[in-house]
Amino acid sequence: MTMQRLCQRRPSSSFAAALLTCAFSTAATGDASVHDYPTHARVEYVQECVASHGARLANVYQCSCAIDRIAEKLSYDDFVEASTFVKYAKLGGEAGGLFRDPEQAKKMVKLYHDLESTALRACGMGA
Repeated sequence: MTMQRLCQRRPSSSFAAALLTCAFSTAATGDASVHDYPTHARVEYVQECVASHGARLANVYQCSCAIDRIAEKLSYDDFVEASTFVKYAKLGGEAGGLFRDPEQAKKMVKLYHDLESTALRACGMGA
């Protein structure tokens, strides 16, 4: 049977039942090793990553790969906390000191930088 005919065939009821069973079992169990980040957070990361690495189209795929790898290691809440410390630690003066000086801030910044550089390297982009 040609591919076109296969695509145009109406699925049998047993096929539809099997498809629904697979869909519900996958949705119910999910992949526990990957944290669920909101789409907007992934998009923001990719946009910032692409902009900081030369704004090439290929970087979209590499940066998308990187955020997926980061999401495997950090919960979304930890990602938000770590990326906030990274962004605001660059502020000068006393305001930046709140994000730069505490020991927790230093740990989160190091964790974020380590995870990101490992993810970027694994995805074919130098950190």
